Order: sequence, then C-alpha cells, then structure tokens
Amino acid sequence: MHGKNNILVVVLATIGCLATLTTQDYPFRNVSLPWATRVKNLVSLLTLEEIQLQMARGGHGADVSPAPPIPRLGVGPYSWNTECLRGVVGAGPATSFPQALGLAATFSPDLLFNVARATGLELRAKYNNYTRTGLYGDSRGLSCFAPVINIMRDPRWGRNQETYGEDPILTSILATRFIHGLQGNHSRYVLANSGCKHFDVHGGPENIPVSRFSFNAQVSELDWHQTFLPAFKACVDAGTYSLMCSYNSINGVPACANHKLLTEILRDTWGFTGYVISDQKALERIVDEHHYVDSYLKAAAAAVNAGVSLEISDNLPNNVMMNIVNATKTGLLNETTVRERVKPLFYTRMRLGDFDPPSMNPYTKLDVSIVQSPAHQALTLEAAIKSFVLLKNKNSFLPIKNHLKHVAVVGPMSNNKDWLYGDYPPTVNETLTITPVEGLAPLADTLSWANGCDDLHCRHYSQHYVTKAMHGADAIFVCLGTGQPVESEAHDRPDVELPGQQLQLLKDVVTYANGTPVVLLLFNAGPLNVTWADQNPSVSAIMECWFPAQSTGTALLHVLTNEGGTSSPAGRLPSTWPLLADQIPEMVNYSMSGRTYRYSNAPALYPFGFGLSYTTFRYSDIVVPKTLTPGHDLDVSVTVTNTGGYVADEVPQIYIEWVQTPVPTPRLQLVAVTRTTTVPGKPITLRFTVPAKYLAIYTDVGWIYPQCTIRVYAGGQQPNNRSVGSNVVTADVIMTKPDAPLVG
Repeated sequence: MHGKNNILVVVLATIGCLATLTTQDYPFRNVSLPWATRVKNLVSLLTLEEIQLQMARGGHGADVSPAPPIPRLGVGPYSWNTECLRGVVGAGPATSFPQALGLAATFSPDLLFNVARATGLELRAKYNNYTRTGLYGDSRGLSCFAPVINIMRDPRWGRNQETYGEDPILTSILATRFIHGLQGNHSRYVLANSGCKHFDVHGGPENIPVSRFSFNAQVSELDWHQTFLPAFKACVDAGTYSLMCSYNSINGVPACANHKLLTEILRDTWGFTGYVISDQKALERIVDEHHYVDSYLKAAAAAVNAGVSLEISDNLPNNVMMNIVNATKTGLLNETTVRERVKPLFYTRMRLGDFDPPSMNPYTKLDVSIVQSPAHQALTLEAAIKSFVLLKNKNSFLPIKNHLKHVAVVGPMSNNKDWLYGDYPPTVNETLTITPVEGLAPLADTLSWANGCDDLHCRHYSQHYVTKAMHGADAIFVCLGTGQPVESEAHDRPDVELPGQQLQLLKDVVTYANGTPVVLLLFNAGPLNVTWADQNPSVSAIMECWFPAQSTGTALLHVLTNEGGTSSPAGRLPSTWPLLADQIPEMVNYSMSGRTYRYSNAPALYPFGFGLSYTTFRYSDIVVPKTLTPGHDLDVSVTVTNTGGYVADEVPQIYIEWVQTPVPTPRLQLVAVTRTTTVPGKPITLRFTVPAKYLAIYTDVGWIYPQCTIRVYAGGQQPNNRSVGSNVVTADVIMTKPDAPLVG
C-alpha cells in the first residue's frame, strides 16, 4: 500500500480543467513537510465515516482489528493492539524477559532500557515480516500497551506483578528508561511506540471484594496528585505516544469518560499530544457497569469529549465508537473535536514510518533473525540474575561453594515451565525454558524432585513424595509461590498467605530434613507471609525470585553458587512486605494512609528497598549543599566501599525527609537510585542529581517547595529500618523561602 499503489487516482477539477493526482502526491506523503502539516492534510481528506472506523478499530478480535485501509488514499491497515510488557506477547516466538515486578527489583534503570530495546527490536522485526506477508490484526502492530505503571498499593492485587512496585518516583525512573528503550533514539522514526497504562487510580480490586469493571475509586486530591499521577506525568515527559484509560471510575466518573483526567490534567496541564486508548471493553462498561450514561451513543460522546481517540472492544463490531457519526449528527459531538482526536493516531503511524518510503527508515531492515538471538537470551539471563532478592542467609550459607553429592528440589514451582512466567508472557518456548530442577542439577552428582502439590492452590498435598525425594540430600530447595492460577489479571488473592498447604509442605521439609540445609525459593509477585520461615533457624536461606521466565533455572544456579565470583544477589524489594495481616487496609479504601513505606510506620517483615548480598558495604562522606534555592536540582555525592570478600553489585538509594513542615508530606521519599558493581576494598564516589520536582510536595494550592530542612539519606537500604550489611549516612540541606507555587 505504501509506494506501490500510485495507480490509484483521484480526479480533481482545477481551474476549469481536469488534473490527476496520484496518492503519492498528497501532501501527507511529502516527507519534506512538517509532521503537523502532513497529519492535518491527511485528516482533512477523511470522511467522518472513515474517521469513525479508524477510532473504533483498536482491537480485540478479528472483527475489530486491524484499523481498516482507506484504499482511495493509499492508506493501509494498522494493528493497534500489541502487548509487550517484557517481550512480544501473542505473536509467536519471542524472547521472554522476567515479569515487570522482577525487573523493578533490579533497581537498574539501564537494564530496563536494554530489555525494552530488545523487545522493540523483536517487535519491529516481526512487524516487518507480518506486513511483507500481508498479515494484520491483534498482536501484529508496533503500538505497545506498556509499561504498566500503576502503583502497587495493596499486596493482594492480582496485577501487582505487571507494575514497578509501590513507589511513584522509582516507577517514574524505570518507566522513563523503558519508554526510551522501546521507542528508540532515531531522529525521525520511532522503533515501536509505548502506551502507559492504566490511567488512572487503578490498583485493585480485580474481583475481591467487587469487580474492577464497576469499581469507583474514591481518592483525595492529595493522594491522586502525590501517588497516582506522578508516574503518568513522567511517561508524558518521556515522550510516550499513548496512554490507556482504565476500567474504574474516579470519584464517580469513569476514567475513560473523565474530562478532568483526560483533558484538564493530561492535555491542558501536562501538554500531552498523543492518543488515549480505552482498556478492552471499557467504553461499553461506561454504560453496562458504571451506568454513567444510558446508551452507547452517549458513551461515544462522553469518551471522545473527555479525550479518548481509540477503542478496544470485545470483538464487538457495533461498539461504542461506531456511534461517532450519529453523535455528531445529533449534536452530542462536534466534528472538529472528532478530527482532533483522530490526528494523534495518524501522527503516531507517521512517526513509525507508515507513510514514508521504506528505504528512509532503518528499522524496516530488521528481520526475524534477531528474535531470540543469543544476545537477547544473554540479556534475559542477566535480568533474571539481577532480579533475585536475598531475604535471609543464615550464617552465610549461600553461596554454595562445594559440589554436592545429592540435592532435592521440591514444591509446586520446582518443574512447571508455564508457572515460572507470570501473566502476559511471550509464547513459552519449552526448549529455552529452564526450570529450577533442570537448572540446579549441576550442583550435585544426583538430584531428586517432587511437586508435593497437585497444583498451585495446593489443596491436595502428598507428604510421602516430598519426604521420599529428600532422602539422603545434602541440601533441599523448596520452590513455593503463586503463579497465574493464584494471582493475575482478574484474580486477586484473599490474603498474603502461602496458598493451600504450601506452608505445611515447608514445615514438613524442615522437620524431616533433620538439620540438612533448607533453602526456600519463592516465585510470586505480591508479598507472602513467610514469617515462619524467616524466624525458623532451620531455614538457611530465603530467595525471592519473582517470575523469571525462560532463564529461571540457569539464573538460580548462577546466584546460588555466585557463578564466576560475580553473581552475588543485589535485587531489592520494590514493595513493602507487611508483618501482620491487620496492617493491610481494605482493598477498596484508596486512602494512602497506612500504605507503602511512604505513609506507614508499621514494622515490616521486609521493608521496601530491602535485599541482602554475599558481601557488605560501608557508606561515608555524604556531601550536599548547605542551602538550596527552590526550583533547583539537588546534587548529592556519597562514597561506598565494598567491605566484604566478593565482587558484587550494590544498589545505593537516596531518600529525603521533609523536616518540620507545616503541611502533610510522605514519611520518606526515594529520590534517586543506581546499581553499580563494586570490588572489595576499592571505594567508589557516586554523584546523584535529584530533580527539583522530587523535592516538592502537593498542597491545596498545588505543588510547592516548602521552606524547611530536607534531610538526605544515602545507603544500601531504607533508613531507620531493617538494615543488614550496609549502613545509612545522612546530611541536611535547608530549603530557602519558596518563590512561587509550582504548576502541574
């Protein structure tokens, strides 16, 4: 359709004579014109009926995807519905990286960039192959529904695994790097475009105690602006082309019909110029679940007027956006508004290279040989290794230094390839997927294993097979957790306990081990109550592994043995693990009071930012300015020294505390982080620049810089909390009198 169809003509009457214009002569095809001029020309050529189809065909299903071609203009079809949270989903072979929460646990913005870059390259290569063979539809486009940047506000939420954890600034930092990696750095063309979701105030429930499709999140202005909006603002600042509006209502108004959210905040205040796409069937649910309006006609008007450009339906041909023409005719919509809403769709396609000669776009040369390449397989192994969080290591049992005679691997997560991936994975490659049983085999001469449970819910448990597998073992690895059957989209957990009889399995292992070292390996997203294992001296070590995907077993072998002397664990928890069940507020309560490390003083089983290493670290020589003018960035330097015996990564974290302010503030706030490799005995001086906006707080008059002391903490763990193997140093900086409130 792109350069081969100039036999299509339009006959024009020009000054009393006839002239022919090929599709290649339209201004929107002129690569020398500004993007805005080209988009304006293309949209001006469309009928309202054509625009309606473009806005109604965002997916999901063969009847609503792809957006149809416009033959008279030489415009081809386009597929908008593509999932690529950590690898290309639903489109055949693709490299599968660890689930998002595990990537967040790396605390490595650079790793997020590299994972997103690899995902974008594979997506583009597959797209090139699909379009060459004329294949379109869901999962075959270049427009990603990623990253997921909702705040992990409740440990039971089924979709926690898709997020970057509980902190809005860490989420912002990681999302920014993901977007830059996915979209590429070409001066003209986008590799693949990101779409941050789900906008907004969306973090449970899925199904407990009420349905996400009808849920109304009641949120204060303070919590909305200080917790739920910042990461989306960071996405806009990073250049995302799209946002996805969420299923829920916000203070009584469905997110996908919320003018305050999608226009006043997103466009008027933040300056967003991209497109908003609905979550699947979210527009229908404005009528059917929220009962906000009583017809699809009115829902179309509400969504478009609020700021939605594109609909994903449930393969419903006569979906909400198919009422745009009628809504315009009846006066519910203004045609000018409709044409403005469709412009970002064609702007995005232009920046992807859809209307330029393919020879101009270097990304068109990518082919499927890059998919699951050795470099990408090495990257997913690196990501898994860096994601593991060591939660307990009694008497430095790990790393395992000597070859063993016999090991046992037991538990429901020990040898099931599907459960190691989590939700929204690329197609599982059985050949490339290494389970714990397969990966840990080189530890010993022989290995035995047993599931113990018939499924992850572990309602039926066989003690006999577990104890039989343990017989004669020099070390026992217990693989427990959740997986898609227990926590995933549409499935909240009722609590944070190990499912079914998994805890009983662990207790039986410890009893029958009779002193043999027991290592607990956890595969989950939301926190689990492993207090018994943490406090029991017979459990030698606990490792949080998340959902590591295809490289699970190999990564475990590397970390458990400190392969090459450089595989010491350095993952950190991106969410708080509560100590007691009564610390967790009701799921439907959207107040942030008592939630996350920012607003809770309750003791944690494992705090945000926590994670052990095989070595130890000392922080010293923190330097900050004595005073700081509001609106200026804050420079911090600190020295870290590896004081142990292993080369290891460390994750220096910079927190701030607002001291004696007259307005409410978070208890603490992470403002900078990095991940760096350290060598024993060699100090490293690290320099951080904390953006000025991270020092501001939200009040009734908007964002302000409070006149107060800012206490700065630097260390390898969260200050004033459980800290093992690393100290925290502090310094104060005085914020001088603010000049004026911030805007935005």
